[in-house]
Amino acid sequence: MRFLERRFQLAAHGTTVSTEIVAGVTTFLTMAYIIFVQPAVLSACGMDFGSVLVATCVSTAAATLLMAFLANYPIAVAPAMGHNFFFAFSVVVGMKVPWRVALGAVAVAGVAFVATAGIGLRERIITAIPASLKEAIAAGIGLLIAVVGLQWAGIIVAAPGTLVTLGSLHTRPALLALGGVALTAILIVRRTSGAFLWGILATAAAGWALGLVRYHGVAALPPSLAPTFLQLDVLGALKPGMAAVVFVFFFLALFDSVGTLVAVGSQAGLMRGGTLVRARQALLADAIGTVVGAALGTSTVTAYIESSAGVAAGGRTGLASVVTAVLFLLALFFNPLVSMVGGGVPVGETVLYPTIAAPLILVGTMMIGGVRRIDWADPTEAIPAFLTIVIMPLAVSITEGVSFGVIAYAILKLAAGRAREAHPLIYVFAALFLVRYIFLR
Repeated sequence: MRFLERRFQLAAHGTTVSTEIVAGVTTFLTMAYIIFVQPAVLSACGMDFGSVLVATCVSTAAATLLMAFLANYPIAVAPAMGHNFFFAFSVVVGMKVPWRVALGAVAVAGVAFVATAGIGLRERIITAIPASLKEAIAAGIGLLIAVVGLQWAGIIVAAPGTLVTLGSLHTRPALLALGGVALTAILIVRRTSGAFLWGILATAAAGWALGLVRYHGVAALPPSLAPTFLQLDVLGALKPGMAAVVFVFFFLALFDSVGTLVAVGSQAGLMRGGTLVRARQALLADAIGTVVGAALGTSTVTAYIESSAGVAAGGRTGLASVVTAVLFLLALFFNPLVSMVGGGVPVGETVLYPTIAAPLILVGTMMIGGVRRIDWADPTEAIPAFLTIVIMPLAVSITEGVSFGVIAYAILKLAAGRAREAHPLIYVFAALFLVRYIFLR
């Protein structure tokens, strides 16, 4: 107890060991859905399900422990929603980049994150991107994730002559997914801790009763990490054609980390004079965690907004993060349950994932709220924001949404004679994105 007090300064933060344990468990319950979702997403682009499961749990534990001991914050770090879809569907499936090269790009972005800590580049990029585009990027990612969730549920399907259409709502996968959405939404409305996790487990139980989910057992030794461990291709990621991908990985990690740290830090009373103390250490934990995750075989890791649930339960120090990290390591021994819940359901020539569709669909509601802060009356702000939001889900690419938004913002500010309203870096980014499109085949 004395060691814990000295190491985490519990009294100074007005907390106790028991409170921190409850907070760590609460955070784990609210974000444990990533254990089911991450292997399903990355296995869709050819990666080994079991290996990604191990990489997810180990990288989460490692990065969260770094957050605990470097920054002493009650903030968990795990593979980010949005980043995983960019990795799997935009880069690997869409751009046909081998997943090993994509892992290399994640590692390069993480190293760049660490390397730019002392020169202020991260701060300059944060300042350069206008608020309207920041909100639009978050909203666009939310819509992209929701669209994938709807497709995995079988609620929307591809249709000849158009993009998508409503699928049959009488199939068992669609009915199961709709039931999962309804139950999870009710749990959210009732402010139930771990709503996503309980929704997934309840949907999986119903799927088992319907014959859509096969029982694989509950506990077993962890799967092998060999299929993804140290499989990243860093040299392939350093080729000129991968520059835009590395930039987007870096860009997304930066904004996710900063946004989450500020939001949770404010809630926990960790801000001093409008500044988050030990922010550099926290960002370093994110960056190192990303490199470790890429080496293990998973996409970018970043601070999780679900940590706010643990803060609401009283968490104020890194001890809560230690508890969360330990629980993720224990989850490794329940991999049969994860495989059962996160596994796909073959339907004709497609594979659906109705048991995990609900959190994907509903996470969009959490990410789209920022659009109310966009100045829709100003076309130089509204048009770039709209293009960013709409291009991401339709092109199934975060990169294209960011590119269209930045280019439109630069052009419209110049056309309106308001060039000084845009940071000089915006014009640099816009020029680079234009060059990319000129030479894009």
